[in-house]
Amino acid sequence: MGLRSETGRVGEEIACRYLERQGYSILERNWYDRPREVDIIASNTRELIIVEVKVRSSSSRLRARETVDRDKRRCLVQAADRYIRLHGLSLPVRYDIIAIDIAADQTYTVEHIPNAFYPTLELRPRRPHGRR
Repeated sequence: MGLRSETGRVGEEIACRYLERQGYSILERNWYDRPREVDIIASNTRELIIVEVKVRSSSSRLRARETVDRDKRRCLVQAADRYIRLHGLSLPVRYDIIAIDIAADQTYTVEHIPNAFYPTLELRPRRPHGRR
């Protein structure tokens, strides 16, 4: 396993433990809908929470939360739509980011950003014409 994927795996484990301590239920980890992937799908009984986990070292120019760009947000929205359809869910969806910044001494900070973004019309999955 490469250093990058190992760092990501460790970050997701930290994020899952954090969410569970906050009372969330972890429904899925690394859920794939090719080519899209969601790091964590969780629930707090009121909402379905789509979580993107970002891990960065102290040498990175960008903070972890700054790396979720428009394309990634679009993929998350499309994957969430697919997950909801596959599982017949009717819960509201929330998009969170858990940003983990790792210092040189291997200590880390966890920043949970609930409602990190909202799906805009340009991010929502397109529906075939004539359907609502």
